Order: sequence, then structure tokens, then C-alpha cells
Amino acid sequence: MCIHLKNNFLIATAIVVSVSCSQGNKTNSEGCGKTSCTKESVSLTFNNADFYTDGKFNEEAAKDAVLCLMQHYRYPVTENTRSQLWVSDYGTGRFTELGLAAIMYANDTEDLYMLQDMFLLPNQMLPEHWHEKPETFPAKMEGWLVRNGMSYIVGEGEDNLATFPAIKIPACHDGGVTVKHAVKTLPGEFVPLSRMYSHHWQFAGPEGAIITEVANVHNNETVRHQVKSINDHFLGK
Repeated sequence: MCIHLKNNFLIATAIVVSVSCSQGNKTNSEGCGKTSCTKESVSLTFNNADFYTDGKFNEEAAKDAVLCLMQHYRYPVTENTRSQLWVSDYGTGRFTELGLAAIMYANDTEDLYMLQDMFLLPNQMLPEHWHEKPETFPAKMEGWLVRNGMSYIVGEGEDNLATFPAIKIPACHDGGVTVKHAVKTLPGEFVPLSRMYSHHWQFAGPEGAIITEVANVHNNETVRHQVKSINDHFLGK
């Protein structure tokens, strides 16, 4: 989202491996930091307090968790993966409930193509937002292919949230949501945005999600979030 790269990317496989991601003090050579990842058992349970140091969001701790999610799903990790990762809790202080990690692989504002991979921890919400039109190129039109795990992709349409009781809007998403048509999306399934400018958000399943987003273009300055405090934080106000 904040990184403009034109590198080729490796497609994440759908093979699930047994990876231990238990909290501990051991540092893994793959870069899991405080989180120990070994090929013995699996646990993608995270403590929200571990992502904050003196009340401030610890981006490196967040990257540790995302790298653990990558290892769980055997996502290709290179020596550049950690530095490519963009992570945010959107200023909420509740990263395990609301946040996002992403790697922007391509965002060409001249030829108009964009590709990024998004990473959601278990039961983590990507906040409701939409995209306004920049001055020099079209408004963003996008779609999402779930590679691993599961995500509820939510946008315009008939309200069916009651059908999916696993979706829990966190209190830090103040005021709830305005669009409530959810599509339970599994690996290999693609969901397009219903129309340009429409509101949308996501909620990951119990084992998180890795999602490839394709679009015409992305521009941070024209992203608008439904919750004012989240919007102000994202835009640096």
C-alpha cells in the first residue's frame, strides 16, 4: 500500500504445513522474532498486548506474526519479505481485532495495473473503506482472490451478516458498518468489488487469510475510511 514496486511475485501455494507459532522468547531464523515457529504443531493465537511497547504499536512484532502466518501456509518468504511488509493497526490499539499487513508487488499509475498480497490474522477485521478518484487517474476498481485461509468479503447488497455469526465487529470500529452483504470466500475463489466508489471491508476466518488483490491502481491519499478516527490516522491527520 505504501510501497511502489514492479517486481514479479511468487504465487502462494495452497499447501498447509504444520507450523508452531506459540508465544515465546525464542527467535526463529526465518524472522519470527518473539514468536517461535517450528514444524511440530500449529497455533495462530496472538496476544494483543505483545504488539505494543509503552502503548505504541510495534510494527516489528506485527511483522513477526505475519511471518508466522506465512510459514503456516508455506507462503514464499525471501530475504526482502520483512522489509516489503506494510503493517497497521489504524491507530486503534487493537491489532489482533482490526488491522492489515500487505505487500505491494506492482502499482503502475501509467499503465494502470496493481497487485498486492494482503495478510489478515485470525478473526482480524480490515476496516470499512472506499476509494475516491485521484486527479490524474481513475478511481480504484478491485477484486480479491483468497489464496489461503478464509475471508468474509463484505460490500453492498442484501444484509446477510446474521447468517455469519462468526463475524464480530470490534468495538474499536466505532459506529459499526454501513455495508452488510458478506461473501464467505475460500481459497481459489474470487470476489470483485460491486462497483467503483462502493464501501467494502473484510473479516478473516479462524486461521487468518492470505488474499491477492488486483486492481487498476492504488492511491493512499484517496482512501476514505468509515470511522473518522481510523480515517484521520491513515491520512496522517
